[in-house]
Amino acid sequence: MIYRDRREAGRELAPFLRRYADDPSVIVLALPRGGVPVAYEVARALHAPLDVFVVRKLGLPGQPELAMGAIASGGVRVLNDDVIAVSGVSDEAIDEVSHRERIVLRECERRYRGDRPPLDVHGRTVLLVDDGLATGSSMRAAVSALQQEQPARIVVAVPVAAASTCRELAQEVDEVVCAQAPEPFQAVGFWYEDFSPTTDEEVRDLLEAAAHERLAAPQAH
Repeated sequence: MIYRDRREAGRELAPFLRRYADDPSVIVLALPRGGVPVAYEVARALHAPLDVFVVRKLGLPGQPELAMGAIASGGVRVLNDDVIAVSGVSDEAIDEVSHRERIVLRECERRYRGDRPPLDVHGRTVLLVDDGLATGSSMRAAVSALQQEQPARIVVAVPVAAASTCRELAQEVDEVVCAQAPEPFQAVGFWYEDFSPTTDEEVRDLLEAAAHERLAAPQAH
């Protein structure tokens, strides 16, 4: 199936997660920016709160494309000890890169979330949502960081993914839900008619809408 856009992909993904509907322990975290429209529809269908989980790669000094770790929402830092050992990078250099990326991360969160505090994931069932998985490197970084926050359960949920990536991730989390895992996979964007970049404004608007809908929910029943 080719999805019209990310919102439709979220509506198609939601039925695969219906067992989590109306469960007060469940929260939906989106990987921005592309995961937010998908997660918005999932959270809406399940009547669950929605937030973003921002992850920033820590690039090796001089080789920024090579990740020596990641930082994420909540001030979590995860380091790749193997890369650090081989490269011989100093603690000071790691701290310097971490500080720089933490500033960027905080700016992203402020842009997306405004003044709203982040959701507390400790002891909760977290549905971690993106618009798709190719290699899964961003999702793996998010999972590693999220585990530091001690949720009760982590469920990775995506509309489309490479089957091999789903199998690998299933070793790292409690559950992986892929609405479809076509072969050959090619690329995430291949499975969307409209795969144009999600803007900061869209992210902010969807998070605000989700928060307002949650506030209005008690009156609706």
